[in-house]
Amino acid sequence: MGTIYRLRNDELTWREAGDVVVVLDLADSSYLSIGGSGRVLWNRLESGATVDQLVDALVDVFDIDDATARADTLAFVSSLTERRLLTVIG
Repeated sequence: MGTIYRLRNDELTWREAGDVVVVLDLADSSYLSIGGSGRVLWNRLESGATVDQLVDALVDVFDIDDATARADTLAFVSSLTERRLLTVIG
């Protein structure tokens, strides 16, 4: 099935504001604003998802090819991992 990623559940809060998700990381008092494909992926990561599930979500929502969706997904997951916003649950 693959590795399941989920948003960190401690010291992390977010709100949807129009077309973006505004995230506040209370651990280091940083924030970021996520829109477009990142917003779709963020919402899927709230309950946990594999890379394949995230790719499928982008293909469904944006009607893009699998290769583009996979590249975007991997870049997003990598960015969130570097910021320590994800946990791996499987």
